Amino acid sequence: MATRTDLANAIRALAMDAVQQANSGHPGMPMGMAEIAEVLWNYHLRHNPANPGWANRDRFVLSNGHGSMLLYALLHLSGYALPMEELKRFRQLHSMTPGHPELGMTPGVETTTGPLGQGLSNAVGMALAEKVLAAAFNRPGHEVIDHHTYVFLGDGCLMEGISHEACSLAGTLRLGKLIAVYDDNGISIDGHVDGWFTDDTPKRFEAYGWHVIRNVDGHDVNAVDAAIRASKDITDRPSLICCKTVIGKGSPNKAGSHDSHGAALGEKEVAATRQNIGWDHPPFEIPPDVYAGWDARVKGAAWEAQWNVKFAAYSKNFPMEAAEFMRRMSGELPPNWRQHADGFLGKVNEKAESIASRKASQNAIEALAPALPELIGGSADLAGSNLTLWSGSKSVGKAGGGNYIYYGVREFGMSAIMNGMTLHGGLIPYGGTFLTFSDYSRNALRMAALMKIRTLFVFTHDSIGLGEDGPTHQSVEHAASLRLIPNMDVWRPCDSVESTVAWIAAIERRDGPACLLFSRQNLPFQARDAGRIKQIARGGYVLSDAASPKAVILATGSEVSLAMAAQKQLADAGIAVRVVSMPSTSVFDRQDATYRDAVLPKGVRRVAVEAGVTDYWRKYVGLEGAVVGLDRFGESAPAGELFKFFGLTAEAVVAAVKRVI
Repeated sequence: MATRTDLANAIRALAMDAVQQANSGHPGMPMGMAEIAEVLWNYHLRHNPANPGWANRDRFVLSNGHGSMLLYALLHLSGYALPMEELKRFRQLHSMTPGHPELGMTPGVETTTGPLGQGLSNAVGMALAEKVLAAAFNRPGHEVIDHHTYVFLGDGCLMEGISHEACSLAGTLRLGKLIAVYDDNGISIDGHVDGWFTDDTPKRFEAYGWHVIRNVDGHDVNAVDAAIRASKDITDRPSLICCKTVIGKGSPNKAGSHDSHGAALGEKEVAATRQNIGWDHPPFEIPPDVYAGWDARVKGAAWEAQWNVKFAAYSKNFPMEAAEFMRRMSGELPPNWRQHADGFLGKVNEKAESIASRKASQNAIEALAPALPELIGGSADLAGSNLTLWSGSKSVGKAGGGNYIYYGVREFGMSAIMNGMTLHGGLIPYGGTFLTFSDYSRNALRMAALMKIRTLFVFTHDSIGLGEDGPTHQSVEHAASLRLIPNMDVWRPCDSVESTVAWIAAIERRDGPACLLFSRQNLPFQARDAGRIKQIARGGYVLSDAASPKAVILATGSEVSLAMAAQKQLADAGIAVRVVSMPSTSVFDRQDATYRDAVLPKGVRRVAVEAGVTDYWRKYVGLEGAVVGLDRFGESAPAGELFKFFGLTAEAVVAAVKRVI
């Protein structure tokens, strides 16, 4: 029968063998955290390898994702559908074992990690989702939502500023089901961290309001087990377990050194390590008794079966709540969603208001949220400016109930926490800040797009149109920059109708996130027939046509009104032009060629207008076309003066059209 040392050494062997075969990777962290992982996965983590999507499973996040072989070894050994052949193909093209864990590539991986600190922040979001859903669905004697979120992290995660943003909020919200295990090995890629990282981490987390256990020997399974048990007993605060470990433990010449951090040990050192830890099996060979010691399939099935009994009793007593919970966790929208959304869209069109698109956004939230109880909002200390609150907003507090999160000035943390809530399931989060601060959030936006998850990012004050706050707050390059993120839908609507369509489309999309860009200033309502309203959801459409147009003017957001005014002036001069509103270039680009060519006919010159950088629009207008935009930073002045000063006027659009035809 395999000993616990054997079980831990299986992780070490798989990690060093896979990295050696790939000649690429990070063997040191898996070798150093092997005992910690064995304790957690064999004695505490409730999961079912046969059903990685079981709703009440404990969530496990590897925030120090460079040590991905730790997670792959755990998934393989415990019985997930990750065969040994895939471990042998570590870091190879189209393998199930990419260099960093990726959602959707490997069964059992809860989130894509690697950019340090974000996995920890995702874990905060998962724990927050568990707390919110438990408050919404649990009933006395029927606690059907009751699981922990565990996260491994290293020095790099703590050095990243996002860890402060997320962990500070986690302490404030008292996320008692969140347990973080800190791999305190004192090593990063450049060497011993005491030259650049001397924080008193335990004091830091105690100041956040966390329960902290210091100086745990990460290689003493009994000490680790006691620390996890003590943390599970603390229900009113998140816990941080600080484990002292030796990176690359078992390697006779590279343990405790940065030489084991980010490179293969080398064939001679792998052989020496085998001898040193008493592992006399060939590469990628695990003896049957070690497999038996790791196999979680039987107990995993039992855990899920027990929960199914509990949920059946819950369903009998609370059938509506049970059905609603299963609907939400499946990601399906309510049965009456489409009818409700279409009805509201019709009312918006009938009302024909000329309002700021940020206000149109708030109106959409106000109307759509009652039909979508999984919608959970928030803002990074700008609720009154982003207009992300609605009449039914209830603050998520220490008790967990509510549907609105006051994130404070934590744009990056907010975005990564929202990703964690999305990944948990059962919620559709949205959160707001100014568009210019999307730079703070950008890597979390990128991760949402990479994972293809439904997180909604609301960005207001979308251009120089915000006025007096000046160039620090005026977005110029941001819309174009966000459009460059693959799989990210960016919407910049021109009025209340397009704003409503943008919200509906973002909610209905299940395979990726959306950025919703809204104005501070009022925007004129644009009249459309039913056919044109339907085409808005295709990303770009003919807003106003003309017979035999000499040119096409493309515009988004507040500049659509400039295009419409220019069309009138050109018509008065005997020049017919078509106006195309393109609220979402990414959605338009996914349309079939026939539709795109019908909107932007070949051979007709084009002029694009947007209060931002011009290069992005060359893909539509070509070198023979023109772009009316802004290739410099703004100024501090009222919006109307700025548009005139920078030449963002109907007259400038008219002049551009005349130049290209």
